[in-house]
Amino acid sequence: MTEKVKEEKPNLAEAYVDKPILNPELISASLLERLPQPTGWRVLILPYKGKTKTDSGIFLPDEVQDKKQISTQVGYVLKLGPLAYKDTEKFPSGPWCQEKQWVMFARYAGSRFQIDGGEVRILNDDEILASILDPEDIHHL
Repeated sequence: MTEKVKEEKPNLAEAYVDKPILNPELISASLLERLPQPTGWRVLILPYKGKTKTDSGIFLPDEVQDKKQISTQVGYVLKLGPLAYKDTEKFPSGPWCQEKQWVMFARYAGSRFQIDGGEVRILNDDEILASILDPEDIHHL
């Protein structure tokens, strides 16, 4: 019985339709419930994976893809902590981002960890640099 439950358990890898294209609609409510709830002013981010092959069709080795993901500067906001963006002195114009939004952050910002088939990061609310519409618009250097 426990094997059957493990097989049905959704994971972050399933949210990617065609690697690395993330379809946020595929992140199930049960998966979100199992992810850590950020405390205080923290933000839970799912980093963008990037392309698995070049425009000319050459597949990138796993090692190259892993290095790109570690140094990515783009992610999808999964959850906000209860105090995120509540400090009106620090954020007089309101929140810099919200859940279900693509954002940019510093290259190695936050605490990284693996969970349910994918990597997530927890950042401070003031580490968000910008909100964006499409992660493919951002070219990583």
